[in-house]
Amino acid sequence: MSRLAKKPIIIPERVTATIRGNSITVQGPLGTLTRSFSPMVKVEQEKDAISVSPRGNAPAANMHAGTTVAHVQNMIRGSQKAFTKRLIIEGIGFKADVKDREMTLSLGFSHPVKLAVPENVLVTAEKSVITVHSSDIEAVGAFAARVRALKKPEPYKGKGIRYENEVVRRKQGKKTT
Repeated sequence: MSRLAKKPIIIPERVTATIRGNSITVQGPLGTLTRSFSPMVKVEQEKDAISVSPRGNAPAANMHAGTTVAHVQNMIRGSQKAFTKRLIIEGIGFKADVKDREMTLSLGFSHPVKLAVPENVLVTAEKSVITVHSSDIEAVGAFAARVRALKKPEPYKGKGIRYENEVVRRKQGKKTT
């Protein structure tokens, strides 16, 4: 059995969890998150804890148990405090602007790139920093990855979009003799 699934998940104050069939709903101060889980996993709720265990002895059931525990923990954490990712834009003339639910990026192409911001994600852009907030960790990661994929950092001058703590390995370039 998964090491994570051996311990119960404690539900903190101001957070409620509801299990219906193969889905779990976590409601907290920042919103409500719902997720379906695998039928290979049995999820039960005691007073202030959730326990996850595999159904059967299949190796896949053990893997699904650990994954389900991680998802539930992220849902509980996200309902209390929003997840955040910061992206840094480097390059002359590169900039980002957010209006309503649309983000416009100038990345050195012949046209501005427009991205629709998902409903459950809040995006702010200040100078060369884009900040992505949400209570859903997967939505934050997916949107940040979509933005970064538009112009990945290149190794010679470092121009492009990178995560805040990402290290871009720089190359020397051509030498003149």
